[in-house]
Amino acid sequence: CLLFLSLTKDKTASVGGKVTLTCVVAESDNSSLQWSNTAQQTLYFGEKRALRDNRIQLSRSTPTELSITISEVQLSDEGIYTCSIFTMPVRTAQAIVTVLGVPGKPQISGFEDAVPEGSEVTLTCTSTGSKPPAKLRWYQGDQELQGRPDVVESVPDEPTYNVSSELTLKVSRSDDNALITCAVDHESLAPGDKRSEQVLRVLYSPGVKILPQSDLPKEGEKFYLKCVGSGNPEPTSYRWEKKNGEFPPLAKVEGAYLHFEMLNKSDNGVYLCYAGNGIGTEGLGEYTLQVQDPTAMSTTSGGDHAVIGGVVAVIVFILLCLLIVLGRYLIRHKGTYLTHEAKGSDDAPDADTAIINAEGGHSGAEDKKEYFI
Repeated sequence: CLLFLSLTKDKTASVGGKVTLTCVVAESDNSSLQWSNTAQQTLYFGEKRALRDNRIQLSRSTPTELSITISEVQLSDEGIYTCSIFTMPVRTAQAIVTVLGVPGKPQISGFEDAVPEGSEVTLTCTSTGSKPPAKLRWYQGDQELQGRPDVVESVPDEPTYNVSSELTLKVSRSDDNALITCAVDHESLAPGDKRSEQVLRVLYSPGVKILPQSDLPKEGEKFYLKCVGSGNPEPTSYRWEKKNGEFPPLAKVEGAYLHFEMLNKSDNGVYLCYAGNGIGTEGLGEYTLQVQDPTAMSTTSGGDHAVIGGVVAVIVFILLCLLIVLGRYLIRHKGTYLTHEAKGSDDAPDADTAIINAEGGHSGAEDKKEYFI
C-alpha cells in the first residue's frame, strides 16, 4: 500500500495569481503519477504534458513526486484537482483550489455640485467582480463613518458579485473641502489597496470681521476700516452702518472699506459691516472706534520718558557714592600699613629689629619718650 503525502491539500489564489499543486508518495514501484483538472482532464502524466495550456507548467517530477504550477489563475480554475498513481488498484488524492475574484476599484456617485450648508448629501459607492462579496467602508479623513448595509448582487453567468453602499451626510461649513473615502475590504487585497475619494464642496454664508488701519487712531489723521468676509463663495456685497447714530459726514464707503478723511472725536462709536454672498443671511461684523487725542498721547509719552530718566539718574548717583566710599576705605587701610612699618624702622637699632618691631615682635619693649623743656 503506497501512502500519499499531500503537501498542499487546499490552495487559495486570486484571479491573475499563481498556485502550485504537489503530489507525493512515500515510495515508488515505478508507477507514474498523474494530475487531472476539475473536468478530469489529464494535465501531466509524469513529465509528459497532456493538456495544451501554457499556463500550466511542470514544476518537479520524480518517481515519488509530481508538482505542477498554474499561472494567471482564472475563476474557471476553481475546483477539485486529482492526483493519481496507477497501481493495482489505482489510488488517488485530491486538492481543492479556491479562486478569489478581485474586486474592482470602487466608484463614488451622487455628488456633482456644491450644496448649501444644512443640506443632506447621499453618496453611493459600488465595486464589481468580487468573490466572495467584498465589504465597503466609508471614511472622512481617518474617521470611519457608518453607511447603510451593503447591497450584494450576483453577476449573471459569473461566480462574482457587485457590492454597493450608501452614505448620507448632513453637511455644515466645516465639511467644505472634506475628503470622503470609500475603501474595499477583501481577502484578496491588502488594506487600502483599492479606494476612491470624493471632495465635498459646501456653500455657506460669510463670517465677518473688521480690521482697522491701526490700533491707535489719532484725531486729525486719515484712517480706514476694512471688512473681511469669509464664505463660500466669497462675499460680493458690503453694507456699512454706524450703530445708534448717523454716519460721519467725512466718512466714505468704498466696497469693503470705510475711509475717514480726517478723524474727529465725533467719529467715535460702533461701526457695523454686513457682507453677503447670496447664501443664507448676511454676515455681520462690529468694530468700536475710539479716536485718540494726539496731545494727550505726547504728554503721556513725555512723562514716561521723564520717569525713566529719573530712575537712571538715581542709579548713577548710587553707583558714584559706592565708588567714593570704596576708594576712601582702600586709602585708609594703605596709610595704616605704611605708618606701622615706618614706626618699626624708627625705633629699631638695626634692620632685623625693625622688621620684628613692624610685626609686633617686641610687645614688652618700652616706648621712647622725649621731653621738651
